Amino acid sequence: MPKTFWIETLGCPKNQVDSDKLVGSLATDGMVPAESPEDADLVVVNTCAFVEEAREESVSTILAFDDIRSEGSELVVTGCMAARYGDELAQALPEVDRVVGFGGPLTAEAATRAANAVPVTIGSRPSRGGADVPAMDLLNMARPPSTSPWVYVKVAEGCDKRCGFCAIPSFRGPQRSRPMDAILAEVESLAAKEVVLIAQDLAAYGRDQGVGDKSIVSLYESISEIADWVRLLYLYPSELSDPLIEAIAAGPVPYFDLSLQHVSTPLLRRMRRWGNGQRFLDRIQRIRSMRPDAAFRSNFIVGYPGETEADHDELLDFVEQAQLDWCGFFAYSAEEGTYAAGLDGQIERGLMNERLAELREMQDSITAARRDAIIGETVRVLVESTGRARSHREAPEIDGIIEVDADLAAGEFHDVVVTGAAGPDLVATA
Repeated sequence: MPKTFWIETLGCPKNQVDSDKLVGSLATDGMVPAESPEDADLVVVNTCAFVEEAREESVSTILAFDDIRSEGSELVVTGCMAARYGDELAQALPEVDRVVGFGGPLTAEAATRAANAVPVTIGSRPSRGGADVPAMDLLNMARPPSTSPWVYVKVAEGCDKRCGFCAIPSFRGPQRSRPMDAILAEVESLAAKEVVLIAQDLAAYGRDQGVGDKSIVSLYESISEIADWVRLLYLYPSELSDPLIEAIAAGPVPYFDLSLQHVSTPLLRRMRRWGNGQRFLDRIQRIRSMRPDAAFRSNFIVGYPGETEADHDELLDFVEQAQLDWCGFFAYSAEEGTYAAGLDGQIERGLMNERLAELREMQDSITAARRDAIIGETVRVLVESTGRARSHREAPEIDGIIEVDADLAAGEFHDVVVTGAAGPDLVATA
């Protein structure tokens, strides 16, 4: 009887893609998915280490799975926490059988094979005890077919940006773009209706290969010939070129996920970021002049060191003017080894929470109003599962949904009329 595995994924979509690749590697080794973690011979927790809250969730999840796993099973920790805190994590959590970085061997058998193998392109990664083992190239590994009508596709790993608050480059490394033909082959093999492109710095795709700014545009246009919908997540505003705007605006998914982080010029410079509120508003206005139905998402850091009341008021004013469809507001987290960790002007947690609450209350009202405005419209949706769909305005897993008739075929596109709204969600009928 083949051995079984369970993979629990925490964090962002990029981690989910890594888990898909790990599923492919375990299947190649003859293992099969377990029905539950309690039944698995191998339990893998793919961790997130972006901020303190994510690390706490990762540790809690690891301990929870240790409590429920079966006797004799292996508990393995991988992902960002393993890459960033490998030896420290192994010492702090004796419950864990193995801690392996990105692409490290998950099973004892694979570790034995790896010990006699030659490291691949991305080199070695630390395993428990600090020993070097050859790593699989997760970025370019095959993955199993999609079970959903939409799928994430990672086009690059790492980041060349040095934002003051972010530790990702320290453990994900510099940007490493995949060859375009490999990405297109993966998209064709997954055969999904919607492809969601992801990377740490998506719009800079191809730059590390010596390709100019139009590389992401070429990739977008090429994938658009294969998939019905193509969505791009997490675009730096400094990389949002006119050709890229025009390409997205001309397509069926005018969705712009802009990584703005703040709007105050002095604070953005302290973040080592480009732009300011007026530049962002001008860009948004231009996009809306091209596509009035364009949807916008962004994220903002609240309480970055040195953030003044004037900075906060400027962000509030921007949120009111921009009328973005979706916004995430996150408390600043001091990350070891980052530029911001050593800055003066650290913000007290209580004040940070007050600012977060004020921004979230405003944005909740804006999101609800923008959803109400769609009532009565006919929209094209992709039905994900029975009674659950999305239009171009909703990215999978992070935005609202559209409740539709249960008899609409899943995995297909349908035209529906929006009949109601409930906060972030809509109700529609064919």
